[in-house]
Amino acid sequence: MKSLVKRSSGKPISEQELSKYLDEVYKAFSTGRKVKKILIVPPDFTRFYSMSGKITSILYNKLKDFCIIDILPALGTHMPMSDEEMDEMFTGIPHDRFFVHDWKKDVVKIGEVPKEFVNEVSEGLVNEKIDVEVNKMFLDKSYDLIISIGQVVPHEVVGMANYSKNIFVGIGGNSMINKSHMLGAFYGMERMMGRDYSPVRKVFDYAQKNFISSYPLFYIFTVTTQNGTSADIHGLYAGDGRDAFEEALKDSQQRNFTFLDEEPEKIVVYLDEKEFKTTWLGNKAIYRTRMAIANGGDLIILAPEVKRFGEDKENDRLIRKYGYIGRENILKKVDESDDLKNNLSVAAHIIHGSSDGKFNITYAVRHMTREEIEGANFQYMNYDDAVKKYDPKKLIDGYNNVNGEKIYYISNPALGLWSSRKKFEMQ
Repeated sequence: MKSLVKRSSGKPISEQELSKYLDEVYKAFSTGRKVKKILIVPPDFTRFYSMSGKITSILYNKLKDFCIIDILPALGTHMPMSDEEMDEMFTGIPHDRFFVHDWKKDVVKIGEVPKEFVNEVSEGLVNEKIDVEVNKMFLDKSYDLIISIGQVVPHEVVGMANYSKNIFVGIGGNSMINKSHMLGAFYGMERMMGRDYSPVRKVFDYAQKNFISSYPLFYIFTVTTQNGTSADIHGLYAGDGRDAFEEALKDSQQRNFTFLDEEPEKIVVYLDEKEFKTTWLGNKAIYRTRMAIANGGDLIILAPEVKRFGEDKENDRLIRKYGYIGRENILKKVDESDDLKNNLSVAAHIIHGSSDGKFNITYAVRHMTREEIEGANFQYMNYDDAVKKYDPKKLIDGYNNVNGEKIYYISNPALGLWSSRKKFEMQ
């Protein structure tokens, strides 16, 4: 089908416009098929500002009276959502419509990406096949329609988030999650963030074309910017092919990139207390700003509700064991240690969350101790002490003067990419 595009003309897209657009989308998606049962695959609460929750709620209320609707959030390796998170993100949808994805137990292998292909797209850096696994619900032939919903935004593993990543990682399995993350880390996140056709994206494209093209899968993409405690939708894109994703990607590149003419000596990033509970997610503050901050500069991460490192117990244990020790050190550890060889996504995450000595990283926390933070190779600051100087309620996004000190402030690192023009163009 031809992609359905709606961009804001100055003002953000209103809820009324969104509802009308979704009527058009459903009509296009359902043309020529009898729809009685639908599977919706939205992101989880860690992508709250994608506005996918609102889209899912609107679709549910439009269709629930004549369709069975199941919802399988794209958790990847994240923690399952709480009842409170479901109520906030997916307003009005009964909890019994939600299913929890288990990336270790609920997946079925449907194919593999050959090692020759992986070797070619990685420029010889990786020479291993990658199994393609998806949640068994995706393969259930009783679904007449599968709708994947999510935000297109710069991403450290794949370049630009969403499209088939929502399937192969969001409801995917161990092999794809681990090896795609490591493939991206080997290739270099600075070379990929904000760009299409990264090696990881090419792997996803291969899997999409060869293994799931026959399924009734359609995509809805958003492009958003933050607005206080919510977000504004500026672009909506829907379709069953890559063209809708490419349209959204171009829009996001315009709206979600911030190029700086100078490299700040100090960047302060706030992690929303509802969204960020781990460094696994909170380290967006590091990799989304790493091309902006000056060499030798300071990154201070205000993390009021960060309580642990990993999203699950094993990942947390491994991060505590090795710490954020940098790219070269962790690659050596992968060669030496079976626990990292079997958890390559953790090794990749450690690379993403390390500055490799280029700048200093300080976590300002309430719920973790100095020993925990410093043991992971970060610098420690007490949160309450930090906000006495860097108060998120008083700071504005961009440059601020704090008692004579010039800092750059970011209120949500999940919604963008920050870079000096020089560093971005060098990659």
